Amino acid sequence: MPLFRQLFRSLTFRVVAFSSVWAVLALIVIATIISALFRQASERGFESLLSAHLFNLISAVNVTEEGFLTGVPNLSDLRFTQPQSGWYWTVEPVSNNLQGELSSPSLTGPVVGVPTSVVPFDDRFQRRYRTVGLGGEELEVIESEFVLDEESRVARFRMMGNRTELEVEIADFERQLYAYLAVFGLGMIGINAAAIILGLNPLGKVSRALAKIREGSAQRLDGRFPTEIAPLASETNALIESNRRIIERSRTQVGNLAHSLKTPLAVIQNEGRSLGDAKGKLIGEQASLMRDQVEHYLQRARMAAQRESVVFRTPVAETLQRLVRVTRKLSPDKELELVLPEEEVIFSGEREDLEEMVGNLLENAMKWAAGKARISVVAAGDDTEEEKFRLTVEDDGPGIPEDKAREAVKRGRRLDESKPGTGLGLSIVADLVSEYGGALSLSRSKLGGLKVDLTLQRADA
Repeated sequence: MPLFRQLFRSLTFRVVAFSSVWAVLALIVIATIISALFRQASERGFESLLSAHLFNLISAVNVTEEGFLTGVPNLSDLRFTQPQSGWYWTVEPVSNNLQGELSSPSLTGPVVGVPTSVVPFDDRFQRRYRTVGLGGEELEVIESEFVLDEESRVARFRMMGNRTELEVEIADFERQLYAYLAVFGLGMIGINAAAIILGLNPLGKVSRALAKIREGSAQRLDGRFPTEIAPLASETNALIESNRRIIERSRTQVGNLAHSLKTPLAVIQNEGRSLGDAKGKLIGEQASLMRDQVEHYLQRARMAAQRESVVFRTPVAETLQRLVRVTRKLSPDKELELVLPEEEVIFSGEREDLEEMVGNLLENAMKWAAGKARISVVAAGDDTEEEKFRLTVEDDGPGIPEDKAREAVKRGRRLDESKPGTGLGLSIVADLVSEYGGALSLSRSKLGGLKVDLTLQRADA
């Protein structure tokens, strides 16, 4: 089912599938109509042939003066001379003043007719019915009663044709028709699929160009596109350029702000040192923390400005493995477990942002953990979250009460002043998650402490 869902999301598959289904239905309708028309024409020709033979038979039979049937009909059809061919004729007396009986050489035994009470004669003294022949074949029978002379001698003329031959002929025609239409249909579907694939090939070219932009190896959609797609490519390039200008302007403003704050912070720090007392020490420490934060975000802005792609892709496993190695070295007295999925998970965002979020969560977990922490990644399999993944960090520390979980993510909010820190960790994570359209939740871990769940956007592997 997932494979079919993935195929159905393909525009090429849908167009080829729908056109193929339509072609098959159209060929089935055409085959049905042609078969019906051929059957009607064959049956009319068969009945016309029987009627013509019947009239020839009637014209070739006479009656003698003594009242006996006589005549040598020549119907110009060898099947009436071949025994049990399924083509027969008989002439039988109906009135009492007529004697004798005539039949074709092919008729070597009696053929059971249908009583007139079941199939009566029409106003032209004719009737039609079907019966079984000498060899088990199906016979089409036309009967007619005719007055032979002035003495009102009446004879019954019966002409019988092999309907089984007609059915075999129709079946042979239908087999050939279906075979030819099947070959034609396969060829038409193949040509149609090729035309659709070639027609949609420019979309594949656009997709590959976008992949190069996502990978950072290209800056815009380059190439010649059909007139139907060229406006899309132009608008996409304009959007990419506009996005790049906005990002560069924002990064420049952040850098300018960071630079403008460095000098005032240095002055505050120096003044704090000059005071020398406890208050001066506190001012110096806080100014130093502020300077570290400014340096951190300034460096981050510089690193982000060096990136050339406007769409980012960050391998999650590689990033987490590096952060876990560093964290284990910083906290060798505590156990840190890393659980990764088998499939590759790609974060749709900047590497620095992912490192910022995970780094803050790991720092918080190792600070509060009694002896163990765990970080795990789950590739969401739900249809509603197929483009997201879940990252979980948990520890065996005291945790956070449910009524204080909302306070914990507020900027600068510290629930325990006995532990060192600025109170910015969870709030920074919450801000970054919100920027990427993700979700953050706090709950109790099975390890006993805090469990932080991040739901983030996932890029195609």
